[in-house]
Amino acid sequence: MNIVNATKTNISLAAKIIKSGGLVAFPTETVYGLGADGLNPIAVAKIFEVKKRPQFNPLILHISDLKMLYKITNYNSKLIDRLIKEFWPGPLTLVLPKKDIVPNIVTAGNPTVAIRMPDHKVALELIKKSGVPIAAPSANVFSKLSPTTAQHVENQLGEKVNLILDGGKCRVGVESTIIKIDNKGVELLRPGGIPIEEIEIYTGKLKRRTTSNKPAAPGQLPYHYAPSIPIAFLSRNSIFKNKKKKVGAIFFSEKKINYEFASVKILSEKKDLREAAANLFQYLHELENQKLDIILVEKVQEKGLGLAIMDRLKKAIRKYK
Repeated sequence: MNIVNATKTNISLAAKIIKSGGLVAFPTETVYGLGADGLNPIAVAKIFEVKKRPQFNPLILHISDLKMLYKITNYNSKLIDRLIKEFWPGPLTLVLPKKDIVPNIVTAGNPTVAIRMPDHKVALELIKKSGVPIAAPSANVFSKLSPTTAQHVENQLGEKVNLILDGGKCRVGVESTIIKIDNKGVELLRPGGIPIEEIEIYTGKLKRRTTSNKPAAPGQLPYHYAPSIPIAFLSRNSIFKNKKKKVGAIFFSEKKINYEFASVKILSEKKDLREAAANLFQYLHELENQKLDIILVEKVQEKGLGLAIMDRLKKAIRKYK
């Protein structure tokens, strides 16, 4: 195991690994990221290799301050400045015009780059000590469940990562919200840790392009975030179809169906979408390891963080259709 506690000494060690072209998994408020020097194309290529991620799928650059932002992008927009002031650090990624210093492998050849400033002390300290923007998709095998603990990273990637910084369970539990702003307007590319209703206070109604075979940002491919066993939405029909199988179930706030499931998880007994989002991947990881035949998940209302939860579930389910 190469998991270490995220002490100051170990963060400094991790920064040295980043500077030398290695890979470090580290916590953010959303999920654990698999980080490399975002300005070193050889280091970034290792991310794609370890994750088995297609190179047409761009990455996010994580920054620790606005000096880094201005080093990698040119933009002239009061709206962008307002969004940065309101939501950074935090789970909002902005897709902006890139400078030549950003390698094409990071952006999958797009003229834009996805950027965010994470709201996590360990992540910010690691980026600051590394002295470079850190390219960091989720620290998992491509299309598999996103990791919200250091152990999830170890289980999927193991010794392929030089170091895993353990900062505990991720607070938000789903990836960042991604929006693109250009002269055509403001577009939602991926729902995530900030409800779009909060963003629309400043942007007006967002156009939506959350699925694409030629993505401008991570998380847009038709299927993603899937457990290694089949998953489907929970209904009386899906229960009937799988009645001879070992079935696990995830409900939003309470078990609403009188059926003898092999295992049951409740996302939030308080009906709190933030708590539900934080528990989603954790519970999917747990059920994935219980030798079930299928996982059935109750739908949630697509408002607030419910939109991000349903985006992850739809893309996971699509893999098994």
